[in-house]
Amino acid sequence: MNVEINKNNPSPVKLDVINQITSILQGIRFGSLEIIVHDGKIVQIERKEKIRFDAK
Repeated sequence: MNVEINKNNPSPVKLDVINQITSILQGIRFGSLEIIVHDGKIVQIERKEKIRFDAK
């Protein structure tokens, strides 16, 4: 995954946060990932995952 760093941003995203987001995205089959930001910093990640069953 390519990560673009904005040198003008006073609070860059830490590598461990990027790794966590990447890991979550790779593990989700159906669902969503919500990233909560306060004052320009990621403070929370919410993962919602759906489990689907065949209706047959």
